[in-house]
Amino acid sequence: MDSDSESGPAGPSRRNGVKVKAEVKVKAERAANGRARSQRARVDTDEEEDTGRGGRRSSRRQQEESEEEEEDEEGGSPRGNKRQRVNGNGDARSSRAPTEDAEGDEDEEEDEDDGAPTDVLPKTQTLPRDVDGFIPGSIVRIQLRNFVTYDYVEFCPGAHLNMIVGPNGTGKSSIACAIALGLNFPAKVLGRASEINAFVKNGTESGYIEIEFEGIRKTSFTLNGQPATGNEVSIKMAELNVQVENLCSFLPQDKVSAFAHMTPQQLLVETQKAAGDPNLSSWFETLKVEGKQLKEALQKLKEDEDAAKQMEERNANIEKEVERFKERQKIEQEIAVLELLVQLAQFRQVSQDFAVAKAEQRKAHGKMMGLKERNAPAHALEKELEKAAKKATERRDNQKKSMKAKAESLKKLQQKSDDLDSTSEEVISQLESLKKNEKDRIKNIKVKESDLEKIQAEMDRPGPNLPDPAALQEEQKQLNLERNALGQERDETHNQMRTAVQQKVDAKAEIDRAKESLEKLDSTDSKKLYLLQKWDNDTYESVMWLRRNKDKFKQEVFEPPILSVTVSNLDYAAYVEAGFNATQMKTFVAQSKEDLDTLNHHINDTTKALGRRVRVATWWRPFNPDTVPPAPLSPEQMQDIGFDGYINDYITYDPGMEYYLKKELSLHRIAVTRNPRIDVAKAMQAYGNVGGGTFVNGSTINNVTRSRYGRKAVGNMTRDLGKAKNFVVPPVDTNRKRELEEMIAQRQQEHDLADELKQELQVKMNDILVKDKDIRDRADIIKARKAEIAKEAQRVNHLKARQTRLQNELKALLRKPPIDEERATLKQKLIRVAKERIVLAKRYTTVAEVLYEEQVLCTKAGLEFIQSIANHTALKALCAVKDDKYQAAQVAFNAAHTKYVALKARLNEVMEEAQKKMPLLPPELQDKAQEVEDQRNQYDKEVKAALKEGRPPPSADGIELRTTDELMVELDTQRTNLEMNINTNPGVVEEYEKRQRDIEQLQRTIKSIQKKVAKHNQKIKMHKDKWFPALQKLVDSIGKRFSAAFDRIGCAGEIRIKEDEDFEQWAIEIYVKFRDTEKLQLLTGQRQSGGERSLTTILYLMSLTEEARAPFSLVDEINQGMDQRAERVVHNSMVDVTCKEDSAQYFLITPKLLTDLNYHERMKVLCVNNGEWLPEERGLGNMMNMIEGLLSPVAHHTSTSSVFVVFQVASQLP
Repeated sequence: MDSDSESGPAGPSRRNGVKVKAEVKVKAERAANGRARSQRARVDTDEEEDTGRGGRRSSRRQQEESEEEEEDEEGGSPRGNKRQRVNGNGDARSSRAPTEDAEGDEDEEEDEDDGAPTDVLPKTQTLPRDVDGFIPGSIVRIQLRNFVTYDYVEFCPGAHLNMIVGPNGTGKSSIACAIALGLNFPAKVLGRASEINAFVKNGTESGYIEIEFEGIRKTSFTLNGQPATGNEVSIKMAELNVQVENLCSFLPQDKVSAFAHMTPQQLLVETQKAAGDPNLSSWFETLKVEGKQLKEALQKLKEDEDAAKQMEERNANIEKEVERFKERQKIEQEIAVLELLVQLAQFRQVSQDFAVAKAEQRKAHGKMMGLKERNAPAHALEKELEKAAKKATERRDNQKKSMKAKAESLKKLQQKSDDLDSTSEEVISQLESLKKNEKDRIKNIKVKESDLEKIQAEMDRPGPNLPDPAALQEEQKQLNLERNALGQERDETHNQMRTAVQQKVDAKAEIDRAKESLEKLDSTDSKKLYLLQKWDNDTYESVMWLRRNKDKFKQEVFEPPILSVTVSNLDYAAYVEAGFNATQMKTFVAQSKEDLDTLNHHINDTTKALGRRVRVATWWRPFNPDTVPPAPLSPEQMQDIGFDGYINDYITYDPGMEYYLKKELSLHRIAVTRNPRIDVAKAMQAYGNVGGGTFVNGSTINNVTRSRYGRKAVGNMTRDLGKAKNFVVPPVDTNRKRELEEMIAQRQQEHDLADELKQELQVKMNDILVKDKDIRDRADIIKARKAEIAKEAQRVNHLKARQTRLQNELKALLRKPPIDEERATLKQKLIRVAKERIVLAKRYTTVAEVLYEEQVLCTKAGLEFIQSIANHTALKALCAVKDDKYQAAQVAFNAAHTKYVALKARLNEVMEEAQKKMPLLPPELQDKAQEVEDQRNQYDKEVKAALKEGRPPPSADGIELRTTDELMVELDTQRTNLEMNINTNPGVVEEYEKRQRDIEQLQRTIKSIQKKVAKHNQKIKMHKDKWFPALQKLVDSIGKRFSAAFDRIGCAGEIRIKEDEDFEQWAIEIYVKFRDTEKLQLLTGQRQSGGERSLTTILYLMSLTEEARAPFSLVDEINQGMDQRAERVVHNSMVDVTCKEDSAQYFLITPKLLTDLNYHERMKVLCVNNGEWLPEERGLGNMMNMIEGLLSPVAHHTSTSSVFVVFQVASQLP
């Protein structure tokens, strides 16, 4: 290569700087097994003598610290960035622009938690030019060895435009690669090889890149002579604002097409990095992060607010029940306390009564015992007389018993005498009836003998002509066999007939069911139900349950819109479906809260309806027409834009569904048209004026929103309109219809066959019945003959039995003794009875005499008894007179004692009841009752003390002084209130309280999110107020130059900022027009030609150059594909822009140049020559050295401050 200047003398002249040297070594070592060794890398640093660096480093550190303090005061301190590896040593460089943090410590903690960057590389603006004309960070020297096509080269670029010219393949683009790799940027930014060692010249083992920069005075960091990592080099590049990765600053040959393929969003990011306010990128990154966090927070806030609202509505629906339950609990607690207070009041009252009764009982007992002691002597004598009376009573009773026994004996003798008298009379009567009985016996004998003769004559009479019983029995047996065989045949035929009838009935039933299913196939409702069943079986079964149980609801509960809403014009079915999501399409709509609760209770909350717990969507809201927003567009606006109508206009539904369709789905606000060519911008503006909304044109759904920031731009998100599936009646399922028809035909055939079989069996059954009748007739004949035989046998047996009986009676009459013997027997019996009566009369006389004597003794004992009783009675009467007072005292004592015992038992009863009720109360009520009772007891004590001491009683304020009756009245009142309070399920209260806790937690979360939202909005506003004006200023400046450049070549171009609610979607859009017949079109990687993209790219980069902060920029072969006119205009414009006194260093690599181009004294042309005939001695043929030698005695500029960066990478390849 022949360069315009050799750097041999220039190297030592730049003594106070930092040199960057990148060396790449490739060593080929071949192992015996031929396997590849691992790749390794190292960084070597070339040292140079540098005096005075310590002082410069110290002063530079002080300067940076003071600058950082100023930035902190302004609220723009860098936070942090991610790091990206670029080599095997782990060296890295910044991949994110710095961000600002203008918040306090609290916000810093929050930002760190949110993942905000914490460590960024410093970023500076372009620094003032040095005395040699170079801006700090500009490249002043490049040296390459064994790099791509170069064995060795060294050259010095100029401070402004550097045009590197040379034929293709000589190594022009290699210089761009050397700059990128030498500054520790990854190889991927070049669009070539991804590994650094691929850039080492073939046939060599190592190479290096050495780049010398214009340095910074009083720097606190140098690389010369000190070990430096790739990260330190990257930091130095960031300090110098070198942006090799930014296509707006460094555009190598293989990345030219990538610029046009950058998205507008990427173009905005890269433009901010390259130009304008240094904080643009950090502000923008903060806005993106904060915008994303704000969007997430708002989404979370909406979800939580919706959830809280839903839970509050559900709680509001059951709040009355909860209040009623709490009121009931309060009444129950009041009743429990009152019951205990009643017990305590009763105990107090009974205790008082018991104390009085006890005193009265003790007093009555003392009085009774005193009287008893005074009457004791009289009572002792009375007891002695009582004993004597008892003895007299015993003697009298003994005599009475003895006399009674004798009288009983006498009575028995009298009875026996009477019995003998009766016997005597009976014997006499028998003697008188003996003659009459004999006559009757003779008469009976004759009658019975006559009857026996008649019976014998009847028996001797011949009987009727009867069949032989044995033959008859054999005939009966044969008949039974025939009957059994016929019965078996009848049963088999009957079973066959029953089977045939059942087959006929089953076939008929299946035919009816199939016909019903066939009819349903043609029914719209059935088709929709069938569609719903395939989509969501739970919702389908819920619909069927609702149809069967409409009586459970006060008002009509509407089925889901898929069934209850009908599209009046099927051309708009897809538009209608676009207004529903899947859940809304399957939602049940209730018209009252009670019906909603009933529906949820049976279907969602329990298994009562479907036998299992399911989840179906239900909806009800209190009717409030004010909450339904009006239609966004008037009829005139609708007609003007070209809308056909709103979705609500193309459906029919029950009026009860209207509130749901408007409030929940806003179908009356979604305008539709089948015309895809309406003025969408006009429709967007109309919807934007009312805050946004949705409309459908053709097959596109448009969701219009209005930004809440900046100029409140209107945005539009579009998506394709899907096909209608639910609101179009599905066609008849031909396969199912064919199956049903085939089934009907098959079952009809089975039905006919069964009917034919039944008829055949009926004929057979008729024959069987005829045979059965014949058998029964024959059986009746046999039965009649048997009856005749039995009747004759019965007659003979009856005659025989009567004959036997008469014969026995005749024998008895004949066996009776003669009358004379019986008369003698009776007379003997009469004599014996007379003798017994005589003996009995003698015994009766003896007993009567003894009874007389006993009567005398008994009378004497009776007189003694009377005397004793009289004595005892007289003394007892005397004692009774004396004991009147005692008796009165005893009665009084008994009454007092009875009262005492009753009150004692009552007291124990009341105390036990109170003790039982106290533990049943909650602890707080126990404490309350105990406190009331303690206060009352203390009050009673103080009252007694006051009465005893003669002072006024204490105040009764706050003391429970109600009597038992008053408490009972209050208790009855509360019990009545309890009966009037309807009992509520405790589960509802538990559900309410749990949901209330969830609501409180959500509200706390919502407040926290609202604070975050406010903080995010504050941050967004603060950063946007800084970022947007700066960005607008930058874009306006670039756009002005860009449009002017396009005007100069007879084309048109504009730079626009695309705003969006999402900062990620903010972008810089480049619009260009190359022909008069065209409109301005967005620059893309596909729409424009390659030359048009190249021209647009270079003009944008040129427009950006004057705003750029990078110390140098580079474009490689950007003029490829341009026509001569465009290339000439671009070249001349580039010279004008880059050769201004305040322009930064610029590299333009090109393989060709046109003639008669404009050149400037500040530009430098570097010609690359490569070939086999280059001179071996360095410096020969250097045209610039010769020219400079003639023009100036000084051949090389010297700088008091330079930067030398050395970057060396050694790699080992197999």
